[in-house]
Amino acid sequence: MSGTVAMAGQRTAHNRARRRLSRIGLYVFLTVLAVIFLWPMVYALYTSLRPYGELVANANGAFSTPKTLNLNNYFNVWNNSDLVQYYWNTAVITIPAVLLTLWISSMLAFAISRYKWRFNLIVLMIFTAGNLLPPQIIIVPLYRLYLLLPVPAPLSDNGLMYNQFIGLILIHTTFQTGFCTFVLSNYMKTLSMELVEAAMIDGAGVFTIYARVVLPLVRPALAALATLLFVWIYNDFFWALMLFESGGKRPITAALNNLSGAFFTDPTQLAALSVMAAIPTIVLYLILQRYFISGLTLGSAKG
Repeated sequence: MSGTVAMAGQRTAHNRARRRLSRIGLYVFLTVLAVIFLWPMVYALYTSLRPYGELVANANGAFSTPKTLNLNNYFNVWNNSDLVQYYWNTAVITIPAVLLTLWISSMLAFAISRYKWRFNLIVLMIFTAGNLLPPQIIIVPLYRLYLLLPVPAPLSDNGLMYNQFIGLILIHTTFQTGFCTFVLSNYMKTLSMELVEAAMIDGAGVFTIYARVVLPLVRPALAALATLLFVWIYNDFFWALMLFESGGKRPITAALNNLSGAFFTDPTQLAALSVMAAIPTIVLYLILQRYFISGLTLGSAKG
Protein backbone atom coordinates (compact mmCIF):
# COMPACT_ATOMS: atom_id res chain seq x y z
CA MET A 1 0.00 0.00 0.00
CA SER A 2 2.78 2.38 0.93
CA GLY A 3 4.57 1.49 -2.30
CA THR A 4 1.50 2.41 -4.35
CA VAL A 5 1.21 5.74 -2.54
CA ALA A 6 4.88 6.42 -3.14
CA MET A 7 4.56 5.64 -6.87
CA ALA A 8 1.52 7.91 -7.13
CA GLY A 9 3.46 10.68 -5.40
CA GLN A 10 6.38 10.22 -7.79
CA ARG A 11 4.05 10.39 -10.81
CA THR A 12 2.43 13.54 -9.42
CA ALA A 13 5.81 15.16 -8.84
CA HIS A 14 6.94 14.11 -12.32
CA ASN A 15 3.80 15.60 -13.90
CA ARG A 16 4.28 18.85 -12.00
CA ALA A 17 7.91 19.08 -13.12
CA ARG A 18 6.92 18.38 -16.70
CA ARG A 19 4.19 21.05 -16.61
CA ARG A 20 6.62 23.52 -15.05
CA LEU A 21 9.20 22.77 -17.73
CA SER A 22 6.66 23.13 -20.53
CA ARG A 23 5.47 26.43 -19.04
CA ILE A 24 9.04 27.73 -18.89
CA GLY A 25 9.56 26.68 -22.50
CA LEU A 26 6.35 28.48 -23.50
CA TYR A 27 7.45 31.67 -21.71
CA VAL A 28 10.86 31.52 -23.39
CA PHE A 29 9.26 31.02 -26.80
CA LEU A 30 6.81 33.90 -26.30
CA THR A 31 9.60 36.15 -25.04
CA VAL A 32 11.74 35.43 -28.10
CA LEU A 33 8.73 36.00 -30.35
CA ALA A 34 7.96 39.31 -28.64
CA VAL A 35 11.56 40.46 -29.03
CA ILE A 36 11.50 39.58 -32.74
CA PHE A 37 8.32 41.58 -33.31
CA LEU A 38 9.38 44.54 -31.14
CA TRP A 39 12.93 44.78 -32.46
CA PRO A 40 12.11 46.81 -35.63
CA MET A 41 10.16 49.36 -33.56
CA VAL A 42 12.91 49.63 -30.93
CA TYR A 43 15.55 49.92 -33.66
CA ALA A 44 13.58 52.67 -35.44
CA LEU A 45 13.13 54.55 -32.15
CA TYR A 46 16.84 54.25 -31.37
CA THR A 47 17.85 55.46 -34.85
CA SER A 48 15.40 58.36 -34.76
CA LEU A 49 17.07 59.79 -31.64
CA ARG A 50 20.55 59.93 -33.17
CA PRO A 51 22.05 62.78 -35.23
CA TYR A 52 22.68 61.94 -38.88
CA GLY A 53 26.32 63.07 -38.77
CA GLU A 54 27.14 60.80 -35.85
CA LEU A 55 25.39 57.88 -37.52
CA VAL A 56 27.35 58.06 -40.79
CA ALA A 57 30.66 59.00 -39.15
CA ASN A 58 30.89 55.76 -37.19
CA ALA A 59 32.07 52.65 -39.01
CA ASN A 60 29.45 50.51 -37.26
CA GLY A 61 26.67 52.81 -38.40
CA ALA A 62 23.37 52.31 -36.58
CA PHE A 63 24.87 49.65 -34.31
CA SER A 64 27.47 51.99 -32.81
CA THR A 65 27.28 53.39 -29.28
CA PRO A 66 25.51 56.78 -29.37
CA LYS A 67 27.13 59.94 -28.04
CA THR A 68 24.03 62.10 -28.45
CA LEU A 69 20.34 61.28 -28.20
CA ASN A 70 17.79 64.03 -28.81
CA LEU A 71 14.44 64.83 -30.47
CA ASN A 72 15.82 67.04 -33.25
CA ASN A 73 14.80 64.58 -35.98
CA TYR A 74 11.20 64.67 -34.78
CA PHE A 75 11.14 68.46 -34.82
CA ASN A 76 12.67 68.53 -38.32
CA VAL A 77 10.15 66.01 -39.65
CA TRP A 78 7.24 67.87 -38.10
CA ASN A 79 8.37 71.21 -39.55
CA ASN A 80 9.44 70.05 -43.01
CA SER A 81 7.21 67.15 -44.09
CA ASP A 82 3.70 68.70 -43.86
CA LEU A 83 2.80 65.91 -41.47
CA VAL A 84 -0.49 67.45 -40.31
CA GLN A 85 -1.86 67.33 -43.86
CA TYR A 86 -0.85 63.67 -44.25
CA TYR A 87 -2.47 62.80 -40.94
CA TRP A 88 -5.66 64.52 -42.07
CA ASN A 89 -5.62 62.69 -45.42
CA THR A 90 -5.17 59.39 -43.64
CA ALA A 91 -8.06 60.12 -41.26
CA VAL A 92 -10.35 61.13 -44.14
CA ILE A 93 -9.62 57.81 -45.85
CA THR A 94 -9.32 55.40 -42.92
CA ILE A 95 -12.19 56.34 -40.62
CA PRO A 96 -14.99 56.33 -43.26
CA ALA A 97 -13.58 53.14 -44.80
CA VAL A 98 -13.59 51.34 -41.42
CA LEU A 99 -17.11 52.49 -40.52
CA LEU A 100 -18.53 51.70 -43.97
CA THR A 101 -16.91 48.26 -44.01
CA LEU A 102 -18.24 47.34 -40.56
CA TRP A 103 -21.73 48.61 -41.41
CA ILE A 104 -22.02 46.67 -44.68
CA SER A 105 -20.38 43.49 -43.38
CA SER A 106 -22.49 43.47 -40.20
CA MET A 107 -25.70 43.66 -42.24
CA LEU A 108 -24.51 40.91 -44.57
CA ALA A 109 -23.43 38.73 -41.65
CA PHE A 110 -26.80 39.29 -39.96
CA ALA A 111 -28.69 38.18 -43.07
CA ILE A 112 -26.44 35.15 -43.60
CA SER A 113 -26.37 33.93 -40.00
CA ARG A 114 -29.90 34.71 -38.79
CA TYR A 115 -31.96 33.75 -41.86
CA LYS A 116 -32.01 30.66 -44.01
CA TRP A 117 -32.34 31.33 -47.72
CA ARG A 118 -31.21 29.53 -50.82
CA PHE A 119 -28.05 31.41 -51.70
CA ASN A 120 -26.73 32.50 -48.29
CA LEU A 121 -23.75 30.11 -48.38
CA ILE A 122 -22.93 31.08 -51.97
CA VAL A 123 -23.04 34.78 -51.07
CA LEU A 124 -20.69 34.17 -48.14
CA MET A 125 -18.29 32.22 -50.36
CA ILE A 126 -18.28 34.98 -52.98
CA PHE A 127 -17.48 37.68 -50.43
CA THR A 128 -14.80 35.53 -48.80
CA ALA A 129 -13.25 34.59 -52.16
CA GLY A 130 -12.72 38.28 -52.88
CA ASN A 131 -9.99 38.35 -50.23
CA LEU A 132 -8.04 35.70 -52.15
CA LEU A 133 -7.65 37.99 -55.17
CA PRO A 134 -4.31 39.86 -55.21
CA PRO A 135 -4.90 43.59 -55.71
CA GLN A 136 -2.11 43.79 -58.30
CA ILE A 137 -4.20 41.68 -60.70
CA ILE A 138 -6.99 44.22 -61.03
CA ILE A 139 -5.03 47.45 -60.85
CA VAL A 140 -4.95 48.07 -64.63
CA PRO A 141 -8.71 47.63 -65.29
CA LEU A 142 -9.50 49.40 -62.02
CA TYR A 143 -7.27 52.33 -62.96
CA ARG A 144 -9.02 52.67 -66.32
CA LEU A 145 -12.42 52.33 -64.68
CA TYR A 146 -11.61 55.10 -62.21
CA LEU A 147 -10.69 57.38 -65.11
CA LEU A 148 -14.18 56.84 -66.58
CA LEU A 149 -16.51 56.68 -63.56
CA PRO A 150 -18.30 60.01 -62.96
CA VAL A 151 -18.65 61.27 -59.38
CA PRO A 152 -20.88 64.15 -58.19
CA ALA A 153 -19.23 67.46 -57.37
CA PRO A 154 -19.39 67.26 -53.54
CA LEU A 155 -17.32 64.06 -53.59
CA SER A 156 -14.95 64.92 -56.44
CA ASP A 157 -13.20 68.05 -57.64
CA ASN A 158 -12.56 66.66 -61.13
CA GLY A 159 -15.83 64.80 -61.72
CA LEU A 160 -14.09 61.40 -61.72
CA MET A 161 -13.31 58.64 -59.23
CA TYR A 162 -9.56 58.88 -59.86
CA ASN A 163 -7.46 61.00 -57.51
CA GLN A 164 -10.33 61.31 -55.01
CA PHE A 165 -10.75 60.20 -51.42
CA ILE A 166 -14.03 58.46 -52.23
CA GLY A 167 -12.26 56.18 -54.70
CA LEU A 168 -9.77 54.95 -52.12
CA ILE A 169 -12.48 54.57 -49.47
CA LEU A 170 -14.60 52.39 -51.75
CA ILE A 171 -11.74 50.12 -52.85
CA HIS A 172 -10.73 49.50 -49.22
CA THR A 173 -14.34 48.80 -48.30
CA THR A 174 -14.68 46.37 -51.20
CA PHE A 175 -11.60 44.36 -50.32
CA GLN A 176 -12.20 44.21 -46.56
CA THR A 177 -15.94 43.48 -46.53
CA GLY A 178 -15.49 39.78 -47.34
CA PHE A 179 -13.20 39.04 -44.40
CA CYS A 180 -15.35 41.03 -41.96
CA THR A 181 -18.52 39.31 -43.18
CA PHE A 182 -16.94 35.90 -42.64
CA VAL A 183 -15.81 36.76 -39.09
CA LEU A 184 -19.05 38.45 -38.04
CA SER A 185 -21.27 35.72 -39.48
CA ASN A 186 -19.41 33.10 -37.44
CA TYR A 187 -19.66 35.34 -34.39
CA MET A 188 -23.40 35.85 -34.83
CA LYS A 189 -24.01 32.12 -35.19
CA THR A 190 -22.87 31.68 -31.58
CA LEU A 191 -25.62 34.02 -30.34
CA SER A 192 -28.80 32.53 -28.93
CA MET A 193 -31.71 32.40 -31.37
CA GLU A 194 -34.11 32.81 -28.44
CA LEU A 195 -33.16 36.50 -28.24
CA VAL A 196 -34.15 37.09 -31.85
CA GLU A 197 -37.32 35.06 -31.47
CA ALA A 198 -38.28 36.96 -28.33
CA ALA A 199 -37.78 40.28 -30.14
CA MET A 200 -39.92 39.07 -33.04
CA ILE A 201 -42.70 38.05 -30.63
CA ASP A 202 -42.57 41.54 -29.13
CA GLY A 203 -43.18 42.96 -32.60
CA ALA A 204 -39.64 44.11 -33.45
CA GLY A 205 -38.84 44.43 -37.15
CA VAL A 206 -35.76 43.17 -38.94
CA PHE A 207 -33.82 46.42 -38.66
CA THR A 208 -34.75 46.79 -34.98
CA ILE A 209 -33.49 43.29 -34.24
CA TYR A 210 -30.29 44.02 -36.14
CA ALA A 211 -29.62 47.40 -34.51
CA ARG A 212 -30.86 46.88 -30.94
CA VAL A 213 -30.44 43.16 -30.31
CA VAL A 214 -27.60 41.79 -32.43
CA LEU A 215 -25.19 44.72 -32.79
CA PRO A 216 -24.76 45.30 -29.01
CA LEU A 217 -23.93 41.61 -28.59
CA VAL A 218 -21.24 41.63 -31.30
CA ARG A 219 -19.48 44.70 -29.93
CA PRO A 220 -16.26 42.78 -29.06
CA ALA A 221 -16.04 41.42 -32.60
CA LEU A 222 -16.70 44.86 -34.09
CA ALA A 223 -13.98 46.38 -31.89
CA ALA A 224 -11.49 43.68 -32.86
CA LEU A 225 -12.28 44.11 -36.55
CA ALA A 226 -12.14 47.89 -36.24
CA THR A 227 -8.63 47.61 -34.84
CA LEU A 228 -7.49 45.27 -37.60
CA LEU A 229 -9.15 47.33 -40.34
CA PHE A 230 -7.66 50.56 -39.04
CA VAL A 231 -4.16 49.07 -39.06
CA TRP A 232 -4.55 47.53 -42.54
CA ILE A 233 -6.05 50.61 -44.18
CA TYR A 234 -3.81 53.03 -42.30
CA ASN A 235 -0.68 51.19 -43.48
CA ASP A 236 -1.81 50.90 -47.10
CA PHE A 237 0.65 52.18 -49.66
CA PHE A 238 -0.22 50.35 -52.87
CA TRP A 239 -3.71 51.73 -53.49
CA ALA A 240 -2.74 55.24 -52.40
CA LEU A 241 0.18 55.23 -54.81
CA MET A 242 -1.80 53.89 -57.79
CA LEU A 243 -5.10 55.74 -57.37
CA PHE A 244 -3.81 59.18 -56.34
CA GLU A 245 -2.12 61.50 -58.79
CA SER A 246 -1.27 64.37 -56.44
CA GLY A 247 0.90 63.91 -53.37
CA GLY A 248 -1.19 66.43 -51.44
CA LYS A 249 -4.01 63.88 -51.10
CA ARG A 250 -1.97 60.81 -50.28
CA PRO A 251 -1.96 59.29 -46.77
CA ILE A 252 0.85 59.10 -44.22
CA THR A 253 2.56 56.16 -45.93
CA ALA A 254 3.28 58.42 -48.91
CA ALA A 255 5.10 60.81 -46.60
CA LEU A 256 7.53 58.01 -45.78
CA ASN A 257 8.15 57.54 -49.47
CA ASN A 258 8.72 61.27 -49.96
CA LEU A 259 11.66 61.19 -47.53
CA SER A 260 13.39 58.51 -49.61
CA GLY A 261 15.20 60.42 -52.34
CA ALA A 262 16.82 59.04 -55.48
CA PHE A 263 20.34 59.98 -54.38
CA PHE A 264 20.10 60.67 -50.65
CA THR A 265 18.03 59.31 -47.76
CA ASP A 266 18.38 60.40 -44.16
CA PRO A 267 17.70 57.23 -42.12
CA THR A 268 17.36 59.17 -38.86
CA GLN A 269 14.51 61.35 -40.15
CA LEU A 270 12.93 58.38 -41.92
CA ALA A 271 12.98 56.47 -38.63
CA ALA A 272 11.48 59.45 -36.78
CA LEU A 273 8.66 59.71 -39.30
CA SER A 274 8.06 55.96 -39.06
CA VAL A 275 7.68 56.20 -35.29
CA MET A 276 5.32 59.17 -35.59
CA ALA A 277 3.29 57.36 -38.23
CA ALA A 278 2.91 54.33 -35.96
CA ILE A 279 1.60 56.30 -32.97
CA PRO A 280 -2.13 56.41 -34.00
CA THR A 281 -2.32 52.62 -34.48
CA ILE A 282 -0.64 52.00 -31.12
CA VAL A 283 -3.00 54.41 -29.35
CA LEU A 284 -6.05 52.81 -30.97
CA TYR A 285 -4.93 49.34 -29.94
CA LEU A 286 -4.37 50.47 -26.34
CA ILE A 287 -7.87 51.98 -26.25
CA LEU A 288 -9.60 48.92 -27.75
CA GLN A 289 -7.28 46.30 -26.25
CA ARG A 290 -9.92 44.78 -23.97
CA TYR A 291 -12.46 44.42 -26.77
CA PHE A 292 -9.81 43.25 -29.22
CA ILE A 293 -8.65 40.36 -27.00
CA SER A 294 -12.20 39.31 -26.08
CA GLY A 295 -13.17 39.36 -29.75
CA LEU A 296 -10.25 37.17 -30.77
CA THR A 297 -10.87 34.63 -27.99
CA LEU A 298 -14.60 34.28 -28.64
CA GLY A 299 -15.57 30.64 -29.00
CA SER A 300 -12.18 29.35 -27.90
CA ALA A 301 -13.85 27.25 -25.22
CA LYS A 302 -16.70 26.06 -27.39
CA GLY A 303 -16.79 22.77 -29.19
